[in-house]
Amino acid sequence: MIGKMEKVDLREVWKNEARDFTSWLFDNIDILGDELNISITPIEKEKNVGSFSADILAESEEGDPILIENQLQKTDHDHLGKLLTYVSNLEAKKAIWISKEPRSEHERAIEWLNELTSDVDFYLVKIEAYKIGDSDPAPKFTVIAGPTESGKVVGKEKKELAERHKQRLKFWEGLLKINKNNTRYFSNCKPKIYYYTECSSGISGFSYYYAIKQKSASIGLTVNKGEKDINNRIFNQLLQNKDEIEKSFGEKLSWFNKEDIKSSWIYKEYKCAGLKDEDKWEKLQNDMVDGMVKLTNTFDKYIGGLD
Repeated sequence: MIGKMEKVDLREVWKNEARDFTSWLFDNIDILGDELNISITPIEKEKNVGSFSADILAESEEGDPILIENQLQKTDHDHLGKLLTYVSNLEAKKAIWISKEPRSEHERAIEWLNELTSDVDFYLVKIEAYKIGDSDPAPKFTVIAGPTESGKVVGKEKKELAERHKQRLKFWEGLLKINKNNTRYFSNCKPKIYYYTECSSGISGFSYYYAIKQKSASIGLTVNKGEKDINNRIFNQLLQNKDEIEKSFGEKLSWFNKEDIKSSWIYKEYKCAGLKDEDKWEKLQNDMVDGMVKLTNTFDKYIGGLD
């Protein structure tokens, strides 16, 4: 005969969270360790952290501190704050938040924390109790969120992206400062985190841009009239004057136009340095601004008179 599993209210099993559940978990911590697949040795209950007290301080097989925070109710911001406070003060390498009802917002918070740091592993664990017939209730731990290899990779990528954003912002601050003293274009532009910055030429469908990549940079004119047929005609009109335009600019330019793309570009590329070469930024920025002065002086004469 097979019995029916019945869920039991946690307060029927552990009436008081601190006195009953925390004490029980301290004595039966191997059940939690088996679910998380980690070795946990309990060290101290109600560990003092300033004027607060952490539910359980334990340690891993390697001797690293493990922090466990219990909550026999829905997760809330107060306990999330406590978890972070205890982790930072106890220098824990693992933080385990046990709750009767984890909220989806806090599940995402734990995932985010795991992406953010490679030094601490965060777990959100759901606690339930079941019995079969008249049997004693048995605990059931379920990991709702925890560290994953893919999460750590995502976190690393986000950090790298954030670092690139800071670098770009710094690069544009320097370039736009130089630009302000040399040309009226880009005077209203503010430094941003993107790989390019552009401004209107004053004629609809034509804009000038600066762009920075990891290993190179460029300046250019974008032609975008909204319709490919019109764009092709405009680009070809400019292309007919290619030799004269490049002579005015002072060097060769790259001309890019494709039938399936609505925009066209005429640009100058700088392959001597890029975003990763901060020690070469000053020269690169000055070269790009000098190039932009020549580019705008050259094309301002042509685009205003195009048919």
